[in-house]
Amino acid sequence: MINRNEIISILAVIVSLAASFTIFKSFGAFPKILLAVFLVVLINVIAKKVTSFYLESEIEISPWTIKRYGFKPRYHFKRPFHAGIIFPLITALISVGNFVWMASLIFDVKPKVYRAAKRHGLYSYSEMTENHIGLIAAAGVAANLLFAVVGYLIGFPEFSRLNIYLAFFNIIPLSDLDGNKIFFGNSMIWSLLAALAIVGLGYTFFLI
Repeated sequence: MINRNEIISILAVIVSLAASFTIFKSFGAFPKILLAVFLVVLINVIAKKVTSFYLESEIEISPWTIKRYGFKPRYHFKRPFHAGIIFPLITALISVGNFVWMASLIFDVKPKVYRAAKRHGLYSYSEMTENHIGLIAAAGVAANLLFAVVGYLIGFPEFSRLNIYLAFFNIIPLSDLDGNKIFFGNSMIWSLLAALAIVGLGYTFFLI
């Protein structure tokens, strides 16, 4: 379900995020934050993997990379810039730990033609539409919002807060991030999740 490259990518992002949240705190806070970040990212990934399975497809998770910095063909980096790993650290350093960019993982979708053919007839669902891709991305955001409530109810506020943060950043319609996939796949679902994420974000500021 998750291959070796995905595991390495996910772990690299998790360590980067945990380090970004604790860079200006005592080292003793790192293990707890690392565990919380691990669970939050894992929830997001599993929700998307399960949804893609039921949509007759499979996804491959990788860090968010930026390959171009302009519209002209020559405006590109010689090597992809691993924004998903580097941005959390940069934003944490600039803001002195008060702001950490969390949208760090993206995914590519591949339809499973043989399974679609078996269930629906040959080539019935051999292509993934923007709506399908948006649903997969939305599943991750929805799962994080749900577990934010669970975290609050079980008395794990840091876990709850990180779920909301990840949901908020993943709803931003930017580049190859989940928010862009949801926005162009189904604007109604994006609007609903965006509203919930913003309400949740406000909740973390004032009540948690």
